[in-house]
Amino acid sequence: MRVALHQMTSTIDPMRNAADMADAIASAAATGAVMYFAPEMAILVDRDRARARKYMANESHNMALHSLIAAAARHRIWVHIGSMPILDDGTDKLANRSIIISPDGTIAGRYDKMHLFDVDLASGESWRESSAYIGGEKPVMVQTPLGLMGLAICYDMRFPDLFSAYAKSGVDIMTLPSAFTVPTGEAHWHTLLRARAIESAAFIIAAAQCGVHEDGRQTYGHSLVVDPWGTILLDMGGSPGLACVDLDLDTIKRVRKQIPVHANRRVIPSPFIAG
Repeated sequence: MRVALHQMTSTIDPMRNAADMADAIASAAATGAVMYFAPEMAILVDRDRARARKYMANESHNMALHSLIAAAARHRIWVHIGSMPILDDGTDKLANRSIIISPDGTIAGRYDKMHLFDVDLASGESWRESSAYIGGEKPVMVQTPLGLMGLAICYDMRFPDLFSAYAKSGVDIMTLPSAFTVPTGEAHWHTLLRARAIESAAFIIAAAQCGVHEDGRQTYGHSLVVDPWGTILLDMGGSPGLACVDLDLDTIKRVRKQIPVHANRRVIPSPFIAG
């Protein structure tokens, strides 16, 4: 099964980003890819929240999202939009939402990022996602031509309980669209993604933002596809572009037979203090 990853340097203009994505979706379909994957915040990267706020809308009024739904239907391809800011109908905050679009133009699944990036880095960068976003409440799986897919976003990858829940549910693929900072990417990106693939015996597909953005931030890039053995099948480096890779889905069965982590898994009780 061929998949296409779109590594982006998204701008502060949602419709410009959506047009770039629609062109990439067309190219992906032309290569025979069954599914296209974009990075976190593919539609809009802007740390100036006052400036970005004018573009915020719920799903039904989001023009960029509707243009991607149309592109998926026009080219008859599954589309993972990465993620985008969606105005939450119940609050004045946003959700960082992944949306999966089927080839008939219907939304097959939604996932809101559960773990919000509230950190102060040694580099001096400070991030407070919770000041504008609400976290999701539950994991989400979607049945796709690639198999059962578990959804996660960026910072989620640091929380193995989420991936353990997906592994226990038998997912074949896990997606991690991301916009990693450069310092954390250099230190942890490859290690964490390979670990998530190995411990779950599942494919990891992680499309990423890269380069210097209009809002001044810099992202790490290195969109990855990792197989269930931990082998990196694709690493897109630091430049934007579209890349395709063919997945041998039989690898899942071979790896799980060789190292049966699912069959050997035990329910772990709460630890106690000895003595």
